[in-house]
Amino acid sequence: MHMNRRTFAKTLAAAGVLGGAGAARANQSASKILFGICAGPDKADTLKEAGFDFIEGGVAGTFKPDKPDADFAPVLAKLKASVLPTRSCNGSIPKIFPLTGPAPLHEDALAYAVTACRRADEAGVPFIVFGSGGARRVPDGFDLAKGKAQFIEFCQKLGDRIRDFHVTIVLEPLNKGETNILNSVAEGIEYVDAVAKPRIQLLADFYHMLKENESPDSIRKAGARIRHCHIAKLEKRMAPGTKGEDLSPFFKALNDIGYVGGVSCECGWPKEHVEDAWKKALATMRQQAG
Repeated sequence: MHMNRRTFAKTLAAAGVLGGAGAARANQSASKILFGICAGPDKADTLKEAGFDFIEGGVAGTFKPDKPDADFAPVLAKLKASVLPTRSCNGSIPKIFPLTGPAPLHEDALAYAVTACRRADEAGVPFIVFGSGGARRVPDGFDLAKGKAQFIEFCQKLGDRIRDFHVTIVLEPLNKGETNILNSVAEGIEYVDAVAKPRIQLLADFYHMLKENESPDSIRKAGARIRHCHIAKLEKRMAPGTKGEDLSPFFKALNDIGYVGGVSCECGWPKEHVEDAWKKALATMRQQAG
């Protein structure tokens, strides 16, 4: 079948291969941002009423990867009955499974991660966020380059084992105060390309980008590698709308790459009138997203 340049670009973008400006051109008219919040299914009714599209859970509490399937069954029932879908879960690998250093526990971590991914598929959760700053931190005195190579090797092993799954792992760049490798979206591009597994992609967290003074242009360069996003204000990592901080440049970058995916509020909330804060955050994000 003959494929012209435009069709070829769209095919690559849909497959998650095309990055940067190419993905932007191919997807520009298809941008659609969904808004979510890090919470459990018990808050789904209230969050749906507030207007949110999805919720984001935690891997340990949602998928219980260290427990037998029988322990996951009641959670699965709650997820399936929820009025809002759980679109993502974060906190993928606990720090008891070091991924770098002189004694990495890759096989133990893989068993945990693959169980989480299998249960994500059962629940219809399409994304798992791979932050896990403690697990991936390279120990003091250990060669940093070797630690990076170990982390990439683990991601390749995981990508192979979940090749036929539906869930996608998104690597989360964390600021240097939380871990010492993969600290920017720009660096994340290199990691995703080095891992080179379709099920291992990238996340952009506006808070961590602000913390590292990273430009929204990194989102444009990452292009279709970005499959999920987190949001919080820089000041005290609070919710959008609490202090009027303008995060629209990040949304503009997402729109420029034709981003189709979720933006989760991973942030602090006021202790009182939290439902009003949820609504204000959602209105602020929608306004700044254009």
